[in-house]
Amino acid sequence: MANLMRQNPAKLIASLIFKDEEVCEKAEKELKKKYGPIEAKEKVMKFDKTDYYKEEFGENLKRRLICFKDLIKREKAADIKLSTNKIENIFRIDGKRTVNIDPGYVNDAKLILMTAKDYVHRIYIGRGIFAESTLFFKDGTFNPWPWTYPDYAEDEMVSYFNEVREMYVKNLK
Repeated sequence: MANLMRQNPAKLIASLIFKDEEVCEKAEKELKKKYGPIEAKEKVMKFDKTDYYKEEFGENLKRRLICFKDLIKREKAADIKLSTNKIENIFRIDGKRTVNIDPGYVNDAKLILMTAKDYVHRIYIGRGIFAESTLFFKDGTFNPWPWTYPDYAEDEMVSYFNEVREMYVKNLK
């Protein structure tokens, strides 16, 4: 029988997709109440690689990446996704979301995103939630998988997650 190893905590991140900056700020405030202070906030970027959210949110969407100071237990990932879904629901208008929050975590080896959508490369982690390895760390940088969303593979986002990884490694010391 194999010996079970203690798992290190991870650095919680979130991607917020939105149209209205004020809604994004309010959602961030709710996230801070739940998960503590933000350690790194990325500037707002265009969200234009897909029209997946167009019907629900409209056009000219933006994305903001945030990273929390406090580390999380990875076994809490499903609970975190369920919690961010509840925060999204606070800001619904006429049944439609006004912010999409995709939580995930970074450790020294990977970026994991949580989702409620199943697909061939996603692993069920319980309570209706799946985990996806979105980036992997090799040769001094994060790298995309064949299934990685195109925007997560771009230099700007890879650079951000490399910085988050550096913060994470320092937090573990």
